[in-house]
Amino acid sequence: MSNIHNSIPLTAFRTAAQAGEFLVTAEVAPPKGGDPAHMIKMAATLKGRVHAVNITDGSRAVLRMCSVVASAILLQNGIEPICQIACRDRNRIGLQADLMGAHALGIHNILALTGDPVKAGDHPDAKSVFDLEAVRLLQLIHKLNHGVDCNEQPLSDGALDLFPGAAVDPQCASWSGLQSRFERKLAAGAQFFQSQLITDFERLEKFMDKIAVGSHKPILAGIFLLKSAKNAQFINRCVPGVNIPQHIIDRLAQAKDPLEEGMKIAAQQVQIARQLCQGVHMMAVKREDLIPQILDMAGVTAVI
Repeated sequence: MSNIHNSIPLTAFRTAAQAGEFLVTAEVAPPKGGDPAHMIKMAATLKGRVHAVNITDGSRAVLRMCSVVASAILLQNGIEPICQIACRDRNRIGLQADLMGAHALGIHNILALTGDPVKAGDHPDAKSVFDLEAVRLLQLIHKLNHGVDCNEQPLSDGALDLFPGAAVDPQCASWSGLQSRFERKLAAGAQFFQSQLITDFERLEKFMDKIAVGSHKPILAGIFLLKSAKNAQFINRCVPGVNIPQHIIDRLAQAKDPLEEGMKIAAQQVQIARQLCQGVHMMAVKREDLIPQILDMAGVTAVI
């Protein structure tokens, strides 16, 4: 495993991001257990259609295989990962150790996250760590990339080469809070930004025009496949900060084939996002295999 980054130099995402190309990423969850076959199968359907596959790290505080190992498995299968690293479950020693391990395995794309609260997940009595949060994690990655640890001590066995990104929520209720957080993440070294699920594209456009303008960093709009009206209502109820508009819920409810209608909605959203920002992050929970069809419907061709 230690030579994996020499044998499979996958850097399509960083290369495309820095070249200003329209970026496409997609989210795949690690397995809940020891068999990665389903994760590999879903990710394989995305080959050639996305620049990288985003591997979640305890999303919604639900237990799954660790993101570094899951990302390494994708890399072994010729799929470039973006490895999410959340601060909730590790102190700064553990975070640095995992980041060094990721680099050694050839995993260079890192999405730095604070992490969802444990009360939201399937182990509500677990102890949270939160030694750092996303901005300080980005600062830490910057140090590691420059050959020192968080205490400014030299890394005797070499600097890292990580390409860090961060999350952003253009639909955040506090505009000043959104601007402050974005600017702090930018200053801390974020090289790309992945948004939460977007439903208000006027708000996204305002964010691009008023806050992201001049940053010269890719913003990827989060596009979510809604499978039914019931699915949309569940998201409104259970996902903080997300509001699926009633007209979309009605459209799904009235459709003969709600899943097909959800794909059409997602494709239309991709087309809107393409006019506003430099990429899309596709989310299709348990139906990642439909993402290529959605991209076809949106007129987004193969990336490689």
